[in-house]
Parts: sequence; C-alpha cells; structure tokens
Amino acid sequence: MTLSHAHETDAPSAEPLGADVDADAAGDDATEKTAPAAPFPLTRGREKGYDVQAVDAFLEQARAAFESDPAEATLGSAEVRRAGFPLVRHGYVIAAVDAALGRIEDAFAAREREYALSRAGARAWVGRSRELAQEVLDRLARPRGRRFDRVSALRYGYRVDEVDIVADRLAAYLADGAPLTTDQVRTVAFRMQRGGYREAQVDAVLDAVVEVMLAIG
Repeated sequence: MTLSHAHETDAPSAEPLGADVDADAAGDDATEKTAPAAPFPLTRGREKGYDVQAVDAFLEQARAAFESDPAEATLGSAEVRRAGFPLVRHGYVIAAVDAALGRIEDAFAAREREYALSRAGARAWVGRSRELAQEVLDRLARPRGRRFDRVSALRYGYRVDEVDIVADRLAAYLADGAPLTTDQVRTVAFRMQRGGYREAQVDAVLDAVVEVMLAIG
C-alpha cells in the first residue's frame, strides 16, 4: 500500500533538474545560470518515481487550500492521505514525497481539529473520534482470517497473516493505548497472495486509524 499517502518540504536535498546553462549561449558573459532545483530528489536509471508534474500540481493545490479559510477549503487531510500519483522513470523518489505528504497531512489535521473544536466543542470532537475508533475495533475483533472480505482464489489480495498481525497491533493501540505512531501505520506494506484480503477494505481501516490518531493529537 502506498499512502501517497504530502507534508512540508523537509525532504532530502534536491537533485538539479538540469546542468548549468552556458552563459555565452544564454547571452550573458558575466554570470553562469543554473536550472532550478527540484523540491525532491529524482530517481535514476530504470527506477520509477512519482510523476513530477502530478506531484507539483497537487502540492500547489494543497498550499492554496491550506492558505484558504478552513470552512471553504476544497482539500483536507483525508484528500492528502489518499493522494496517488503515476509512476514514471526519472520521477520524484517515492519515500521523499510520502514523507512530505505525511507532514502536510499532519498540518491539515491539526488545523481541522482546531476548527472543529472552535465550532463543536471538545466533547463533540472527542465523541466523534471515539465512535470511529469503536467502528474500527468492531471490525478488528473478528476472528483471524475473517477480518476483511477475501478476493477470489484467482485474484491477488493482501497476505492474510501479515494483515492480521498489523490488525492486532491496531486493536491494541485503540483498546489499550499500546505504542504506535502515525508513520508506522502510513508506511505499513503487505505482500500479496491469491485469495487474500481485499485491499480497499484494509486500506480504509488503516486510513481510519490514522484519522483517529490525528484527531486525538
């Protein structure tokens, strides 16, 4: 699962998009011009990364939404968490973008929490978070191997035993406050198997857990 899921530009130092421009060719004998740097490192060789234009456009949209009135924002933490981008050669390094998306999601979630508290009050906000947490716990309380729908034997889904291990950790966090971080949930990945758990259902539960964690603050 790729939580392709942004957040600030704390990312590793960027790779140049192009080589230095020849000053004479540019008509400037005094200074040497350089191409602008990318906000994230670029993949090399055959390695694929996120499409540069798609990421840049989404980050610009996120910036505009964050600077707008919270009541009128067309994009929030949920949209950031679910963002996805095409994979291409010479794209942005996936880990760097995902880390940035995580920080952006945190920023949106904090603003949404403050806005909700100012309008509905702490009791209503906490009550909503508890209801969501209970819904997830009810799902995770099902027997191992039956917590999510299974795809057909001819299709691939998430490996059941690996998902169940993560599900146990999520349940322990929600029920007893066992140690768990948002980054651990965001970056979890599962291998595939025929007849495995349906990906969309598992991903939805992971998203819900992140939402609860961000709501708690």
